Amino acid sequence: MSKRIASLAAICFLTISLAAAAALSSTPRRAPKSANAGGYRVAKTIPIGGDGGWDYATTDPVARRVYISHDTHVVVLDADTQAKIGDVPGTQRIHGIAIAAEFGRGYISNGATNNITVFDLKSLKTLGLVSAGTNPDAIVYDAASKRVFAMNGRSGDITAINAADGKVAGTVAIGGKLEFAAADTKGTLFVNVEDRSELVSVDAAKLTVLHRWPLAPCTEPSGLAMDTEARRLFVACDNRMMAVVNADTGKIVATLPTGAGTDASAFDPETKLAFASNGEGTLTVVHEDSADQFSVVANVPTKKSARTMALDLKTHNIFLPAADFDAPAQGERRGKMKPDSFVVLMVTP
Repeated sequence: MSKRIASLAAICFLTISLAAAAALSSTPRRAPKSANAGGYRVAKTIPIGGDGGWDYATTDPVARRVYISHDTHVVVLDADTQAKIGDVPGTQRIHGIAIAAEFGRGYISNGATNNITVFDLKSLKTLGLVSAGTNPDAIVYDAASKRVFAMNGRSGDITAINAADGKVAGTVAIGGKLEFAAADTKGTLFVNVEDRSELVSVDAAKLTVLHRWPLAPCTEPSGLAMDTEARRLFVACDNRMMAVVNADTGKIVATLPTGAGTDASAFDPETKLAFASNGEGTLTVVHEDSADQFSVVANVPTKKSARTMALDLKTHNIFLPAADFDAPAQGERRGKMKPDSFVVLMVTP
């Protein structure tokens, strides 16, 4: 009798197990956010028009705005509708825009006039001009020091500005051609030195150089982004490479292939994806598998000349300025920009 009961119990257990397994296999599983990384695509082309080149773009994920540099002015778009909602005029060969949201101010680097335009984030009206070094290029806001930092590409130094009042706090001599920078939220600023292929860390409060790290095999670094939690820096290099650097030691922990003509990097902390916008017309998507393991998960077709970008951390959309160009004449690096061909691509996951 006990053997029959045991057999019946075993059969019941097996039946229940098989039913549970079938139920699990038929229930769709939620894929991790990074699993759809290869699904990024150009979802919209936003016509901007007008003449003149461009450089960096940035987003304000709280105010829901996208700021696009466009030679003599800043085009302001609604991050959700992509409609043009404003303009900041009067800039000369603009390079970048930094947003100091807690002070209601934005800062624009003017390469041709060697100064910084300060503007009101609500009204977009100009509040004043701040003198900088020669050809201020990339510009970033550091929340830890409450300062805006302008990378002066030709004078090889950094102008530090108090974000609250727009006054110059000091200058940091670096040397070389400075490119993009990233802040770690703890008081350290990192900047790429393009012609020296090195990464320099700066004390944002004391305005002193902390470290100089060589980036070989990366050459001519430009774009820079950071995973502040894992302490990893994503360096966009001229030789079709992204170098991932330990922000505490300067050690290169990984190198990954990208496209040609990269000028910007971005990192999404929620999806653990890093991006490189390539002027050849692709967007390289890299997944952070762990602090020291990374993998290229997609090379998204974009548009030739789309070399810079802005990442919206709320929607995970990416905005890339681009335009059409004539074929270059003999001896020219690139042809003339076609009139009214300036657009912004929106790449969505």
